[in-house]
Amino acid sequence: MADELLWADRPSIRCPGGGLLEGELRRRGVATARGPLYVDTDHAAAVALRAVLPAARGPAGLGVAATGQASSTTAAAVSAAMAAVLAVAGRPRSVLLAAPRSFCAGVERAIEIVERLLAQRGGPIYVRKEIVHNRHVVDGLRARGAVFVDELDAVPRGATVVFSAHGVSPAVRAEADRRRLKVVDATCPLVTKVHAEARRFAGQGDTVLLIGHAGHEEVEGTLGEAPERTILVQSVEEARRVRVPDPGRVTYLTQTTLSVDETAEVITELRNRFPALRGPASDDICYATTNRQDALRSIARDTDVVLVVGSRNSSNSLRLVELAERTGTPAHLIDDARDIRPEWLSGVERIGLTAGASAPPGLVDSVVAALGGLGPLTVGERETTRESIHFTLPAAVRRQS
Repeated sequence: MADELLWADRPSIRCPGGGLLEGELRRRGVATARGPLYVDTDHAAAVALRAVLPAARGPAGLGVAATGQASSTTAAAVSAAMAAVLAVAGRPRSVLLAAPRSFCAGVERAIEIVERLLAQRGGPIYVRKEIVHNRHVVDGLRARGAVFVDELDAVPRGATVVFSAHGVSPAVRAEADRRRLKVVDATCPLVTKVHAEARRFAGQGDTVLLIGHAGHEEVEGTLGEAPERTILVQSVEEARRVRVPDPGRVTYLTQTTLSVDETAEVITELRNRFPALRGPASDDICYATTNRQDALRSIARDTDVVLVVGSRNSSNSLRLVELAERTGTPAHLIDDARDIRPEWLSGVERIGLTAGASAPPGLVDSVVAALGGLGPLTVGERETTRESIHFTLPAAVRRQS
């Protein structure tokens, strides 16, 4: 896979669109490696393909070469992948960026906690679950010495463990105490707020209806605050069926990363059934989730397809895909540029681009660069609000900073 096309007698050409070609090769079962492709010395390859395309910042290349030992099946797959990418290359396109996008304050805080601990104490630093739901973030921290575990019994007694941004139940905190672990809590303060509300309302004798998705780590942690008085409600249909001991003492709370529109429908159904229903003083769906949905809504109808950068276990990223589709615009979740399928770009002139709150902003930049490697590209941005929220770090980390 060419990062760069090299000639002996003329300047080299960068290949920013190589990620799309690499992804297409992998989907066709071809193992890849990245590096420069020497155009004048690839005659020994089973198949060598290259192209030079017009782009916004001068010519851009695409190139791939299979080794001399490659089978005829591999050679055919390489040729088909190159043809698929070239079929959507060369035409002018535009990208409209939604703003805000990418990291929120809670995610930045959680990642910085692990980074500081690694710098201060060295590895290993244990993290229960993924610190945030993004594969690139987790892989990067793992390479620096973070060890991600599903449960605390995988952490040596007395070691340092970080609780992820999604929060944990009281039972997990008690287990950490029993194992004498040095806990550094990276729970997002907005998730901590929901936990406090669950304790308060349950302590007043209410039944707490928690709107959220079963199995999500944030939901599991909140349910653990008052399991005997909390009922999970995942949909309007479940809201129609849920039963409570005392309809006059019912409170709702929500997961912080839900669809604003769909959650409103669930709450409306619950209010219809329980007129005395109470809720939190301020919305539980966090500012970052709301802002990113508002920004996505503002661009979706003006684009032909929407790409959302984020991992598949990221709730807020999935909600962005669903929101775009509800507006009538096709949308796709991608971890990075390699996940972009050429057929998504067929006949497309206007691409909407955003990223979930746990996706690094650099991934958005790399997607723009990859799209720019296919042909002339203009880039614009539509900002619906500007975020200035910052959360302080835990004292255990600040003391040694």
